[in-house]
Amino acid sequence: MSEKSTAIDRREDVNPDEGVREYGDVEFADTKNHKYPIDTEKHIRAAWSYINHKDNASKYDADEVETIKRRIKAAAKKKDVEIESE
Repeated sequence: MSEKSTAIDRREDVNPDEGVREYGDVEFADTKNHKYPIDTEKHIRAAWSYINHKDNASKYDADEVETIKRRIKAAAKKKDVEIESE
């Protein structure tokens, strides 16, 4: 199964360096802006919760949200973390 790749645009309201500063060199669901770290169970659960809030999701277009969700789901599966479906 190949991952559909949707590029995520750089957000003007985000400094990507802040994500790296706060979380280190980890995997992010939003790799462009370094948002939604998905390196630990705690981060995976938090990322899923945050991207499913309308105010957070509204900062991305629909394809970008789906890409982020797909990456979070893949990380959850890889680390055997149960997350609620949408």
